[in-house]
Amino acid sequence: MSKTPVRAQAKGAGTVTAGRNSAVGEQASAAPKKAAKGVKRARGAEGAEGAAASVAAAGKGAGGGVGSGGAAGSGGKRAAAKKAGAAKPVKKAAAAKSDKPPKKAAAKPESRTALVRRARRINRELAEVYPYAHPELDFENPFQLLVATVMSAQTTDLRVNQTTPALFAKYPTPEDLAAANPEDVEELIRPTGFFRAKTKSIMGLAAALRDEFGGEVPGRLEDLVQLPGVGRKTAFVVMGNAFGRPGITVDTHFGRLVRRWKWTEETDPDKVEKAVGELFPKSDWTMLSHRVIFHGRRICHARKPACGACPIAPLCPAYGEGETDPEKAKKLLKYEKGGFPGQRLKPPQSYLDAGGIPAPPLGATAPPATGE
Repeated sequence: MSKTPVRAQAKGAGTVTAGRNSAVGEQASAAPKKAAKGVKRARGAEGAEGAAASVAAAGKGAGGGVGSGGAAGSGGKRAAAKKAGAAKPVKKAAAAKSDKPPKKAAAKPESRTALVRRARRINRELAEVYPYAHPELDFENPFQLLVATVMSAQTTDLRVNQTTPALFAKYPTPEDLAAANPEDVEELIRPTGFFRAKTKSIMGLAAALRDEFGGEVPGRLEDLVQLPGVGRKTAFVVMGNAFGRPGITVDTHFGRLVRRWKWTEETDPDKVEKAVGELFPKSDWTMLSHRVIFHGRRICHARKPACGACPIAPLCPAYGEGETDPEKAKKLLKYEKGGFPGQRLKPPQSYLDAGGIPAPPLGATAPPATGE
């Protein structure tokens, strides 16, 4: 729209109102100019349609009488500015919204059925990796296994195995150990640590076996846990490996791994035992314990798991906590997996067939064992 008709209209209005104050005419004639500037600004924000609306408003103000021209001009500017200003935050909001990354869908919690399936698959995988899994304490009868298990607290099975040959050579039966001089026993088992407390426990249980069970180790859980120094863990070791009765052994390795695998979040050994026992049939309990403990000692270590060399990595929720580079992870493997001696001086033949190396006797020169 050209400016000529607007000026002509303003001029005509000035002629009709010639008798009025000349300032009114000047104000009216100035209105279209101000409105035109508003038009230019409005065009940038609203386009040609907004500009035409501003001009029409200016012309109406110019012919509308005293003060109407000035009101229209300033009103047009304010309206245009207001509309232009209102458009900007909308654009920013739209841009901000589009820049936001899409929210990730929350992972669905694992169902009970899925947990049972995953747990049992891990057990099957471990059975293939450790077909030779076994209790890593040397023993020839239930009495020796019971004493060795009590002595294994706060030390390695290796250290116990290096210590018990001399102990059992001197005290082969419960009656012999119960009648021993405590100081002599302390000296024999000193290498295992906490030797005074352990001496009290093993001599106490030997006396209880002599006095209450005719010198024989009982095969029932309720009887075993009544013996000095014997808890559920020790009882299940004896029941599972000396009597063939199912039991879950919750030691530090077992507890650590089942929490990493999200089988349970419990930390109390009795609660861990119950939670894991509900995932497997009883017939699996004893060998499951051996496999999990083997894996914890050889690959899934406490401080630096060898994730990159782990055969069950695809099933493990904690993958990545340790070394994931395969070559670096290989260097972290222990015992037969890393080419080092095992913990037993007299391991099963299946372990030797798999490449396992017997542990050296106490004081012998050999490659260092790598127990935790």
